[in-house]
Amino acid sequence: MDYKDYDFGLVGLGVMGRNFILNVADNNFKAFGYDLDEEKVEALKTEGGDLSKVSASTDIKTFVQALSSPRKIMLLVPAGKIVDQAIESLLPYLDEDDIIIDGGNSFFTDTDRREAYLKDKGIHFFGSGVSGGAEGARKGPSIMPGGDKEAYQHVKPIFEAVSAKYKGEPCVAYLGPKSAGNYVKMVHNGIEYAMMQLTSEIYDLLKKSSGLSNGELHQVYSKWNEGRLQSFLVEITAEIFTQKDDLTDSDLVDMILDKAKQKGTGKWTSQNAMDLGIPVPTIDMAVSMREISALKDERILADNLYNRPEIPSISKEELIEKAEQSLYFAFIIAYAQGLHQLSYASKDYGYELDMATIARIWRAGCIIRAGLLADIAEAYTADKEVPNLLLSPSFVPKVQETLPAVRDMVAFAAKSGIPVPGLSSALSYFDAYTSSKLPLNLIQAQRDHFGSHTYERIDRDGIFHTEWGA
Repeated sequence: MDYKDYDFGLVGLGVMGRNFILNVADNNFKAFGYDLDEEKVEALKTEGGDLSKVSASTDIKTFVQALSSPRKIMLLVPAGKIVDQAIESLLPYLDEDDIIIDGGNSFFTDTDRREAYLKDKGIHFFGSGVSGGAEGARKGPSIMPGGDKEAYQHVKPIFEAVSAKYKGEPCVAYLGPKSAGNYVKMVHNGIEYAMMQLTSEIYDLLKKSSGLSNGELHQVYSKWNEGRLQSFLVEITAEIFTQKDDLTDSDLVDMILDKAKQKGTGKWTSQNAMDLGIPVPTIDMAVSMREISALKDERILADNLYNRPEIPSISKEELIEKAEQSLYFAFIIAYAQGLHQLSYASKDYGYELDMATIARIWRAGCIIRAGLLADIAEAYTADKEVPNLLLSPSFVPKVQETLPAVRDMVAFAAKSGIPVPGLSSALSYFDAYTSSKLPLNLIQAQRDHFGSHTYERIDRDGIFHTEWGA
């Protein structure tokens, strides 16, 4: 092995890491991996086959010495203390101006802390969200880097080569300083939570109210994926309905327990949105529904205590048509909420984010990729300062024409006792955001009545307080 001859280093050779490093090698960059687990190191060498451009070691010193300067080292390890431990293990062997890239789902404040810590040591650090799962890592993910702009230039050729491509354009771009990359990936995952919840609710409506078979559901989602709902999540949903269970004679989807797990990025999105004062109720509800799903035993008990209403009659054709319009509307709302949060976070945290750029790098490779993102990129290109997608003139007719169907579907679900909290929250959010008059004047009166919290008036400037009942 020639020391100082490898272009790129990667720490963490699980499935995601191995796939990413093989992608790097496929694009004619020499890549060297590191993992404490000998089996993972050997797995990379085996999967690399005759690739002379990839190698790996369990020895940290050998790993670092194999890399050309400035060293470009990416961490693909679980978020949290393991990232800090990996950084500390590298530091004794690094030189000034070497670069460490965190490719995991680290919380954005941890990225800011690590950047400041390493800057004092002369080491460049940036967080870079990677979306697309194991397959995306191998064939081309969407990559969301942020941090030191000058250091990114050293990594840019590699990232542009390995990223997914949309009509020839790489789905990667420098997003902004500090933790901009990890923050954008966090919100990406929040939108992902919402879109998954919405897709599952529509599935539930179709199955319970019209008794569509899994074969019919496959056909419905496949057809939707050929139209304006074209997206990765709709595509894989159609595919899921065709999978047979190898342990029974049933379809696999019917044998999976209805308890959804989570890794925390959706919750972080909701929590930080509340800190910023930005409403993202559809994302919030997606997180809450995963928590409700975990209460399986309690849900079974409750189901036996309460009667459900009879489901009103509706034709399959009408249901499918209104369901498509509802899902399209709700996808727009999910993107609108996430991008609204990003626009405000950009100002608060100094990220200097460009929403059109973010939409463009999400068009391929990532989990929330969808045809709709091309329209979103155009909307923000036309007006980069628009705070919310619902204020974009190009989206007004898209939303407007779906509203009758959405209202019908939410009402139908309520009458049927079929929970659609994501869709309901999307509609309520829309109705609230587009209302020039809300009943919050009464809340301000209540706050002033019991706590002297003051209020503002509609007819004059200033802050007022009333001695109520006096």
